[in-house]
Amino acid sequence: MRIDPYSLELFIAVVEEGSIARAASRNHIAPSALSRRMADLEAAMGLPLLIRSPSGVELTEAGRHAFSRAAAVHDQLQSLAREVQSLSGEVAGVVRLFANASAIVGFLPERLKVFQARYPLVQIALTEQISDEVVRACLEDRADVGISANGRIPGALDSWPFANDPLMVVLPPEHELAGVQALTFNDVLRFPLVALQAGGSLDQILKERAAAARVPLKIPVTVNSFDAQCRMVEAGLGIGIVPTSAASAFAGSQGFVRRPLDEPWATSRSLRLHALRKSPRLRAVQALIDTLVLCEG
Repeated sequence: MRIDPYSLELFIAVVEEGSIARAASRNHIAPSALSRRMADLEAAMGLPLLIRSPSGVELTEAGRHAFSRAAAVHDQLQSLAREVQSLSGEVAGVVRLFANASAIVGFLPERLKVFQARYPLVQIALTEQISDEVVRACLEDRADVGISANGRIPGALDSWPFANDPLMVVLPPEHELAGVQALTFNDVLRFPLVALQAGGSLDQILKERAAAARVPLKIPVTVNSFDAQCRMVEAGLGIGIVPTSAASAFAGSQGFVRRPLDEPWATSRSLRLHALRKSPRLRAVQALIDTLVLCEG
């Protein structure tokens, strides 16, 4: 039985995409060729791994087991390649960076440009996740570096300041709160809110603060991105609470008024950089940490 790493990588892509066609597009291979690869893999395993239907693919029981082991083997091979690359005379390889949306929107583009200029042989594999998942990925060694707004950092992680990113209120110019220069959370709670990313750090803190104030949140619509949130506010569906980074990126037009959220927990909000505690780290990983921390200063 011969199973090559490329077939395992394609199998993982098929499972993650739920479709042979989408996995083929993602890996720049013809669907027919990918389908043959999956058939050959199943023949090598001696059992069907996929249930195929017009709507996509699902895993068989054997397929679920194979996927778990294939993902582990793929990670080990990637780690092997990264470790060997780190032994060369140059800083090179792939760094897995997980970050929350406000870090990606507000700070990372410019800082990664600085990093790229210094280390052109390093590739950044960037994944957007909510803050809790960023921390979890670092703990499970699925991410080399993470950036989150999570205030509770497990002891197994090293952590550094990344950026200050206080919360702001965005609202249409004609809103009755537009004339107030600094808004309290009680001011905001009187009106409908356009909510963002259920389960994210911002969603959690707003729910906690509303519960502490014993005032229910009025949420007519929930969206999954800052640009969608600002568009909904612009359309008059509610007001929004967003990080300053997002307010600068998406609410800079004349269609918005931006006001500070005048609460200690809002003005002190910050982002932090995390990495699993290791000694030594891969050179490319350490170079990214050093660059991002230096840029913060």
